[in-house]
Amino acid sequence: MDGAQEVAEWLETSQNIAVITGAGMSTESGIADFRSAKGLYNEQTNEGIPMEEVLSQSFFDKYPKEFYRIYKEKLLYPKARPNKGHHFLKQLEDMGYKVTVITQNIDGLHQKAGSSNVLELHGNANNVITKSGKLARFDEASMNEEGLSIGGEWARPAITLYGEALDTAMLDRSIQAVKTADILFVMGTSLNVYPAAGLIYDYTGSKSALINKGSTPLNAHFNFVFDETISDWVDALSALMSD
Repeated sequence: MDGAQEVAEWLETSQNIAVITGAGMSTESGIADFRSAKGLYNEQTNEGIPMEEVLSQSFFDKYPKEFYRIYKEKLLYPKARPNKGHHFLKQLEDMGYKVTVITQNIDGLHQKAGSSNVLELHGNANNVITKSGKLARFDEASMNEEGLSIGGEWARPAITLYGEALDTAMLDRSIQAVKTADILFVMGTSLNVYPAAGLIYDYTGSKSALINKGSTPLNAHFNFVFDETISDWVDALSALMSD
């Protein structure tokens, strides 16, 4: 695999790794992506409402019952398990690298794999948050006609919907992680969604690699581009690292 040897050599002389992951990171775990031809955003409800609209603040406010029906059907994957990509990042951490995972995903699989420093830009679909800021598991919440509650307090999914701003503190931490990284890996994202895609401009080093099936509008910004599945890339790199 062209470029894999150079990336393996980067790891011999580097310590601090920032990783930006998108929906393609989790497709091998059976989780549908959003923007591909078979992605979630090409689906509609029975009423013909685009899924992208369903996952908006305005739809959530107007039609909470329908929102939660689709949310449980399309966004919760309790049986999903981490794949080779998730485990590889945990392995790097176990080898002594400082790994910061910045993810657009809301599935929690990086944490399930054991990664300890995960910045979730869009939240986590498995969690809910109350008006007072208390976090709890989705399956711990009670459901009624008005939505979710925890201990009698109104709650909502702990994710960022369309029309809502990202957590600025989380975004600032992500920017800082990219700025201070020796190596930047971008894995499984089409780099079409901002501000997440814009994080690559905060990297000023010379050890960056994009691993994604299909081209992105930002391919030229990377030292190496691997148009490969993440598992194939991980296999190739792991073999070189063990030599």
